[in-house]
Order: sequence, then C-alpha cells, then structure tokens
Amino acid sequence: MWRHVASNALTLFVVAIFALGGLIAWGQKQYVADGPLTQAICLEVKKGASMVSVSRQLDEQGAVSNARILRIGADYTDMSSQLKAGSFLVPEGASMQDIVDIVTRGGASTCGTEIVYRIGVLASSVIVRELDPATNRFIEVASFDPSVDAVPDAYTTVRGEADVRYRVALAEGATSWQVVEGLKSADFLTGDVKDIPAEGVLAPDSYEVVAGADRLELLGRMQSAQEAILAAAWANRVDGLPVDTPEEALILASLIEKETGVPEERRRVASVFVNRLNKGMRLQTDPAVIYGVTKGKGALGRGLRQSELRAVTPYNTYVIDALPPTPIANPGRASIEAALDPDGTDYIFFVADGSGGHAFAVTLEEHNANVAAWRKLEAERPKP
Repeated sequence: MWRHVASNALTLFVVAIFALGGLIAWGQKQYVADGPLTQAICLEVKKGASMVSVSRQLDEQGAVSNARILRIGADYTDMSSQLKAGSFLVPEGASMQDIVDIVTRGGASTCGTEIVYRIGVLASSVIVRELDPATNRFIEVASFDPSVDAVPDAYTTVRGEADVRYRVALAEGATSWQVVEGLKSADFLTGDVKDIPAEGVLAPDSYEVVAGADRLELLGRMQSAQEAILAAAWANRVDGLPVDTPEEALILASLIEKETGVPEERRRVASVFVNRLNKGMRLQTDPAVIYGVTKGKGALGRGLRQSELRAVTPYNTYVIDALPPTPIANPGRASIEAALDPDGTDYIFFVADGSGGHAFAVTLEEHNANVAAWRKLEAERPKP
C-alpha cells in the first residue's frame, strides 16, 4: 500500500514538475513575444515609481498581455531595481522584454513634452511641443519670442517638470554674437559667457541639452562639431580652389550661406565666388558689406547706402580684391561642403530672380538683362 501511495506521489510530483516547466516556458514565450499594442504610446514613469505600478499602467494602456509576467520577467533579469523616471515611447507591438529595456535603459526621455529654443538670424523663439506617439510627430502647444512676448502658461506649467526635454536649435547663418545673446535669454541654461566665440566656428544644428546645462559647455559642443565638419570637407576638397586654408574655406562658406537660402543653389553660388576669385575679380557681395557695418550684431534693417558701398573697409567686397578677413556668420554643413566642392560652371554673376532664388549669368550683358528683370519685378510689387 505504502509503495502504491509513494508511486502515486512520485507521479504527481513529476507531473507537477512538467507542468511548472511548461508554465515557465509559456511565460518566457509571452515575455519575448510581440505585444498587443496596435499603435505607439507614451509611457510616463514618475520618480519613485515601482515596476508594480508601471506594469499596472501598461496593463491599463493595453500594452501588455499579462502584467504579472512583465513583473516576473523584470525581477528574474534583475531589471526591476533599474527603473528610470521619464516619458518613454513604447512602439507598436513592443514585447514585454522590449518595454522593460526601454524603461530601465536610462538616458533622456523619448516622448512627452519638448521645449525647443531656436536661435534664428532675425530673432529667437521658444516652442513648446508634444510628441504624438501615434504619428511620431510633434504637435506645437505654444510659441513665443522671449525678448518681446509674455511667457505663456503652457511654458511655465511644464518648465519645471522632470521629464521635459530641452533642445537648442541654431539656424544656419546666425552670427556668433546672435548665438551668445540667444543663449543668454534661455532661462533653462546656466553660466556666464564673457567672450563671444570667433565668427564662423559654431555649427548650426539641433543640440539636446538638460535643464541647468552650462552655456559655455554648449558653445564648446557647437565649436567641436564645426571643427569636425570643416576638417571632413577640407579633406575631400576638389582641386583648383582659390582658398589655401580651412579658415579661408570657412570665410567663403559664410558668404555662400548669407547669399542664398535655397539649398539647390549653394554649389552654384559657390562656383560664382570661386570663378571670380580665380579671375582676380572682386566678390561684390552685399552681406559682407553689411557685416562690416553691423559687426554681426543684428540685422541692418535698411538698404546699404552708397557711402557704405564706397567705403574702404576690410569687409567691403566692392573695394577689396579678396575674401574678407573673417567669416560673416556661422555657415552650415551644406555651405561648407559647397565652398570646397562647387558646381563646375562658368558663371560669374547672379542676382535675385523674384522667386527666392537667383538668376545666374556668364556675361555682363546677360547679367544686366537679369538685373533689369529683377528691377521690373520690384517696381511692380505693391508698396507696403
């Protein structure tokens, strides 16, 4: 009898072991399998949250098939204690394993609110925007110019939240003075900037920062980025260019940057400047003259005077026979690459064509016809 009982007990034990093994295998399969999300969501993990509370959030948002399996999986892989606070984008079909990795990996938030401080050529602006996880696109909540507008509630409400992301976007063609002045107005940055960086050495780009980031460190990042861009373009430069150093290339790139906002024109504008320099012709570019007047401190706000076009200054390219002594703005990557790899053209003239671009010419006769067409368009425009 006891032998029979023992045999039954052993059988039940073996069955239980197999059942447990099957349950574990099933749980493991569920943990790594594609999840039920049919569109991405933004998961907010508050500071001090636990994997238990997060798993419940995920369950409520329909992101997991079994909250308990997620918790067991996170505990088994020792990830529960590594939970990070923030707002995280959970993609469509993310497995529980993927989600645990997302919320424990660390780093900046990947969705939620973002504050973008844009330093432009004419003005700066602050934009508050929210990422729509379904489309992975940002929706603008508020926008204002910090130098003239009242600060909206949409900004002050989120300004102190821990999971808000910050970004400083520097426009192509802004001067170093404009960049420094813009950074001074960014209230989420810290630190003083006593000296303005040399013109042209800051790379226009979008820089992610954290609240309290140091302004000097950010300027250092911008400078390092520009050095890398210039070095790469210089290494790939074509033959026959009228520039002998990377510094001269940066000057040429800044002229290209200020002459056209049309991306497809940059290499053509570069070819005009290169052709004129190779022929010993003066560059005759207004943005350089303007820089000599303003010193890069804001826009001129009016047309150039004849006295300014005749004045003998280092930046008056109607008078000097070469490049100006320094860049006249911070050029972007495309303008730097255009300066060192221009189109192969015979153009030596260009003028605005009324469409935002330019009309290019080889001969003075062609150029004069283009100028006449431009002046006619200007005369036909309604007066403000």
